[in-house]
Amino acid sequence: MSAKLKFEIEFPIHASPHMLYQYFGTPSGLSEWFADNVNSRGEIFTFIWDGSEEKAKVLQERPDEKIKFKWLDGEDDKSFFEFRIEVDEITKDVSLIVTDFAEEDEIEESKMFWENQIDELKHTIGA
Repeated sequence: MSAKLKFEIEFPIHASPHMLYQYFGTPSGLSEWFADNVNSRGEIFTFIWDGSEEKAKVLQERPDEKIKFKWLDGEDDKSFFEFRIEVDEITKDVSLIVTDFAEEDEIEESKMFWENQIDELKHTIGA
């Protein structure tokens, strides 16, 4: 198995950092656009899609700024996925930066997945 490659995608979003964070830093927020249902028990989040579930551990969290997850699928690699909010100092424009990892031949597919998911998020929050 080849090593996964890290990639980042930036999405401009017209929302306050505090409001935006509620949609990826909480189980109820993630349930509105990312998965069919999301539950958490401490730092373990359970994501449910079409009856299957995946668990992820919160590795790092800074409210209204970022949250980093690692899938608990048994793979012992350094990959994670992260949602990070950046605010431009001058224009005050808000961007959501998504960091993820994928096999080299799956990066474009993964980017399309995130573009579709973030489109759903924007639709959900009306941004």
